[in-house]
Amino acid sequence: MTNEVVIDVQQKDISIALLEDKKLVEYQKEPIGESFAVGNIYIAKVKKLLPGLNACFVDVGYEREAFLHYLDLGGQFNSFAKYLKQVQSDRKKLYPFAKANRQPELTKDGSIQTTLAQGQEVLVQIVKEPISTKGPRLTGEISFAGRYLVLVPFGDKVSVSSKIKSGEERARLKQLIHSIKPKNCGVIVRTVAEGKRVADLDAELKVLNKRWEDAITKIQKTQQRPQLVYEETGRAIALLRDLFNPSFTSIHVNSEETYDEVRNYLTLIAPEKADIVKLYTGKLPIFDNFDVTKQIKSGFGRIVNYKHGAYLIIEHTEALHVVDVNSGNRTRNNNGQEANALEVNLGAADELARQLRLRDMGGIIVVDFIDMNLAEDRQKLYERMCENMKQDRARHNILPLSKFGLMQITRQRVRPAMDVQVEEECPTCFGSGKIKSSILFTDQLEGKIDRLVNKIGIKKFSLHVHPYVAAYINQGVFSLKRRWQLKYGMGLRIIPSQKMAFLQYEFYDSKKQFIDMKEEIETK
Repeated sequence: MTNEVVIDVQQKDISIALLEDKKLVEYQKEPIGESFAVGNIYIAKVKKLLPGLNACFVDVGYEREAFLHYLDLGGQFNSFAKYLKQVQSDRKKLYPFAKANRQPELTKDGSIQTTLAQGQEVLVQIVKEPISTKGPRLTGEISFAGRYLVLVPFGDKVSVSSKIKSGEERARLKQLIHSIKPKNCGVIVRTVAEGKRVADLDAELKVLNKRWEDAITKIQKTQQRPQLVYEETGRAIALLRDLFNPSFTSIHVNSEETYDEVRNYLTLIAPEKADIVKLYTGKLPIFDNFDVTKQIKSGFGRIVNYKHGAYLIIEHTEALHVVDVNSGNRTRNNNGQEANALEVNLGAADELARQLRLRDMGGIIVVDFIDMNLAEDRQKLYERMCENMKQDRARHNILPLSKFGLMQITRQRVRPAMDVQVEEECPTCFGSGKIKSSILFTDQLEGKIDRLVNKIGIKKFSLHVHPYVAAYINQGVFSLKRRWQLKYGMGLRIIPSQKMAFLQYEFYDSKKQFIDMKEEIETK
């Protein structure tokens, strides 16, 4: 299996696609500068206590207050609270973390009212991004994740991933980490640390400890509350940190800045793989070039087609996700209805496992498979689903089919499900249902180009249009494009883009910055 990562950095957002054997399996898109991401750490204020829920609302600067339950405060909450007071008592000299005294652990049967007070400052970390009408979910158990290790301030033990089976290797890693870990810190050893040298682990431990020291320094020197004191690495780096393995063949990036970030990160964790990072400089949009746009358009939406005319219908609700499996107009199996149902269901299990990763669907997922009479067929379908989900990094549980032919799946939910709208409001009529005659579209474009060159003064730019329109503009020896270049200068480039609707267009300057040339009045 070949794994490729394609990173599309635009002016307002960054999109990341993971391809396995050229097939899109994970897709993430977020606005550039998006805050309130999982892993971010804040020094914040308690806004309101909720004794009935044994929880509180905390102001972290989001439009909705974040939720913090008593049981999420963590056993070392008292240690953090005392150390925060010591740090903020002297704005000039930082109180050393190594000298901090551990306080008695927080009891699990305590009350939020006796532990926190309204207006109290707390150090919290986001464990779940804002979803729908809910604010972020918080924890008081602070940790800093790296590729091989997780540093836990005020932790008291070294834990090794249960996926490392060798008793000898587990003992080696425990002994090694005990000898190099900072005072007052616990460490979790991740699965990928198996077989790694002490130099690699020590280097990462120092980086993680430096992040904790920088966060504490920021708390000491700033008085603004709430305050972001540690920001999780960019989504591109975070994805690579969790996903990267030696089977990666290439990472394509269309931004020099992000290219440098990714390459520098790979140089740290896998120097021999640094050369697989490639800067994309082609004329076509990067997602079009790697056939990602088409897969996004076909992979999202309410109806998803898969093998031989069968399809899934996926509905998202506040409480759960519902998936219906339909055989559609596929050719019937010669072995009868039971064999046909099994074949459709097995194909649905393959596609559904991909969809869960692709959309990052979390919470409860209920799947209505086609009814099967034979117990061995139902077992075969359950085993196929379990096997497919082994590739999924999110924690999940799968139950065998119920008497009604329903399969219930729970999957870890830390951020909103990706819901790419493939049905769009018409960008040329703005929803009015009326547009100028299509034959006049190129005249409209020429008017925009004339205004751009002769009135605004931008001489070098690219015009992104639907591939059919681009083909029309480029056709012939003395093409429309050539006539425009002779009239307005050779700085004009025509770029076919699959994400454009038929009569949609976008202008970009030489630095790939979007130029807004749309006027709603042009449709009237």
